[in-house]
Amino acid sequence: MTPTRRTIALLLVGAGLFIAAGPLVRRVFASNQEQAPNRREFTLTARDYSFSPDRIEVSQDDLIKLTVQSMDVAYSLTIDEYRLSKRVPAGGSTTLEFRADRPGTFSFYSNLSNDERHSKMRGQLIVKGR
Repeated sequence: MTPTRRTIALLLVGAGLFIAAGPLVRRVFASNQEQAPNRREFTLTARDYSFSPDRIEVSQDDLIKLTVQSMDVAYSLTIDEYRLSKRVPAGGSTTLEFRADRPGTFSFYSNLSNDERHSKMRGQLIVKGR
């Protein structure tokens, strides 16, 4: 029995649909197991040697974009556990981006030492576990 052109065409179309459905099926199962990370944006204001707000809450695996604006003198923002430290110019701003990949409470602070009031600048990053 020799297959006809129509039979071969139908087999090829069916095989193509089966192959094309593979990634879709994997995506559906993956989305049930893992959700895409949330993108979260925050603006911290540094003024009079304090951060406002001084507490930020996110969920584990969120992608964080943190903009720090100085309203007077130069500051910095440091989060030791995430190995982040950026200087904020006087009257300017800087942005830090990172993934909050571990749960916990992490301090952030200004690490500048030209004025002792920097050592009192503290805040908390709270990362809630999944």
